[in-house]
Amino acid sequence: MIQIIECPRDAMQGWPHEIPTTKKINYLNALLQVGFDTLDFGSFVSPRAIPQMADTAKVLEGLDMQNTRTKLLAIIANVRGAEEAAAHEEITYLGFPFSISAEFQQRNTGSSPLESIARIDTIQNICVQKNKQLVVYLSMAFGNPYGDEYNEGILMKWASEMASRNISIISLADTVGVASPEQIRFALETLIPKYPEISVGVHLHSSAKNKMEKLEAAWQAGCKRFDGALKGYGGCPMAQDDLVGNMPTEFMINYFESKNETLAISKEKLNQCLLLADEIFS
Repeated sequence: MIQIIECPRDAMQGWPHEIPTTKKINYLNALLQVGFDTLDFGSFVSPRAIPQMADTAKVLEGLDMQNTRTKLLAIIANVRGAEEAAAHEEITYLGFPFSISAEFQQRNTGSSPLESIARIDTIQNICVQKNKQLVVYLSMAFGNPYGDEYNEGILMKWASEMASRNISIISLADTVGVASPEQIRFALETLIPKYPEISVGVHLHSSAKNKMEKLEAAWQAGCKRFDGALKGYGGCPMAQDDLVGNMPTEFMINYFESKNETLAISKEKLNQCLLLADEIFS
């Protein structure tokens, strides 16, 4: 069954205008009723780095988890953030962004790849102790804008490093929207059969022109885990292109339905959230 991870955190984090806590809570509570597998709802990171996420703990207090099948995922970038997130019973997943571009890893988490691997080891231990699951995002998985060396072998090397640490969920992030369908297909057709015990997903950024071919490449390669954001809001600010955003969730849902995939999505609740998204991100 297809797993859809809705990412309002990714949509909100770089938004130029402050989104009030109450609006975030109302939006997230509505999203919890749609039927998504997981909600990437917030992040426990430095408020100086990501001011929009400074109220994540307060937002969490306002979420109604009583009548939803959707699980919560929080992004963390260091051990302190992992400890803070893991203390909340409502959170199922901790997501750590590990860039295969050394330059981006330093910019994003203030650490080198080797330092970040050490963090992952510690965070994985925290997850085991607190009954959480660690999701590792291999960011810049298909190339980077910094001139850092990139090839498929580098991606496979770091995927192998995560597998050796018993990371059970890996998401390949097309951070700046440069992935080609061929790259997506090759990566998934290599990793999915090689690591059957790992759920290998994609976090794709796209433009209106290439979203279909990217999504189709991932689905045809056997991917079952897809990140998205309603209306395609968000995306990496490093992309330096306003037209490159998240894969629109509603577009993915329509695509999967056209392929006769089973989805536990309430269309009525989805349409209500699309209207709310327009209000928040207008």
